[in-house]
Amino acid sequence: MTAIPLDQGLGLAAALFALGLAGVLVRRNLLFMLMSLEVMLNAAGVAFVVAGARWAAADGQIMFILVLTFAASEVSVGLALILLMHRRNSTLDADASYHLRG
Repeated sequence: MTAIPLDQGLGLAAALFALGLAGVLVRRNLLFMLMSLEVMLNAAGVAFVVAGARWAAADGQIMFILVLTFAASEVSVGLALILLMHRRNSTLDADASYHLRG
């Protein structure tokens, strides 16, 4: 099996993270922001796996499993909050949540 070079793997992770960050900053729909957050978490996981493969250690894969469990919990809580906000406001626009402030 041919190993992916470290710079190419980290370049892919940086590109994915930048795309996710741009999605969070540009989009105002909460569902698209949640998906962009998922892309950012997956980019961090790719970086862990690439770094772990570079040093021939399983630590990167273990961290990726931790990132995946964190992403799954974030999605479940985030989707529940988005569903409740949609029922209350009939919109998923992030600017429409101004009345949620205490």
